[in-house]
Amino acid sequence: MKTFLKKTALMALTIILVTGLSSCEATKNASNAQKGGAIGAAGGAILGAIIGNNTGKKGSGGELGAVIGGVVGGTAGVLIGNKMDKQAQKIEEEIPGAKVERIDDGIVVTFDENSGVHFETNKYNITPTSEAMLTKLANILKEYPDTNVLVVGHTDSSGADEYNMTLSKNRSYSVTNFFTSKGLGVNRFTTKWFGEEQPIADNTTAEGRAKNRRVNLAILPNEKMIEDAKKESGGN
Repeated sequence: MKTFLKKTALMALTIILVTGLSSCEATKNASNAQKGGAIGAAGGAILGAIIGNNTGKKGSGGELGAVIGGVVGGTAGVLIGNKMDKQAQKIEEEIPGAKVERIDDGIVVTFDENSGVHFETNKYNITPTSEAMLTKLANILKEYPDTNVLVVGHTDSSGADEYNMTLSKNRSYSVTNFFTSKGLGVNRFTTKWFGEEQPIADNTTAEGRAKNRRVNLAILPNEKMIEDAKKESGGN
């Protein structure tokens, strides 16, 4: 009888969490699988959001896939999804200019020239406007300590390949170093860069180049969040 009641309560909890998910734009666009309710392989959808349709180029897909990991399934996945939904909603509310997507078990945040977080031409220092936005995000990350962050930098195709690779590296580390300067643990961050290799828009147009000059953040559940969710769900 106790076992039956426990399972019934667990099912009820799952239903409550699924039906009570946030109404923010990021969670509206997420499917049940994206909220963590289904079992999946390494986060291919997150890779697509970060580096477009070039996930296989120069082995970048496998490299970032290892960082992102797999999707947690069952009730544990739903519990994780609920926590990530709340964090995504908070980011949308605090940083309205950023593009926020709930994908698989993670959150993808895209900063470009229209988001309030950008870099001046050929520079990688954080501007005062960008600093204000990133400070808000740093404070949100402090509220959710059981997450890790993947920072990925990109450029458009203007300039030499080698120069753009170095520029994207410097911009990525500028963002990571800004967060760690605000007291966030360096072990929470993985920093990657791809120069002009991973465009998401047409580099022959000014609008496309502006979209390609971007920094992506993937916010992911860490091992503690995953293990806590499994314990809370009774291993389901």
